[in-house]
Amino acid sequence: MQIQSAYSSGVQGLQSAQQGIAQATTAVATPDPKPTAAQSTQDTVTLSSRAVEQTDKNAALVSAVESQQQGEASVRVIEAASETVGSIINIEV
Repeated sequence: MQIQSAYSSGVQGLQSAQQGIAQATTAVATPDPKPTAAQSTQDTVTLSSRAVEQTDKNAALVSAVESQQQGEASVRVIEAASETVGSIINIEV
């Protein structure tokens, strides 16, 4: 079993966070479908589908914040790994 270095784990986490933010922002930016003339704005099916779409957008926004925090944590891991290597070889990185 091979153990990854802290630096490569941090980079992998940063890439994962970037992909998560891209997916979440795409989901948020996707326009809601417009109701057709056959659908009444008071139709319960239309209203419930709008509620589901809003919930999906809220979930996407929460996912974006989670990915942002994951990215920030990954940057801290990379910085800590860099400082550790720098102190081991006595060089300020």
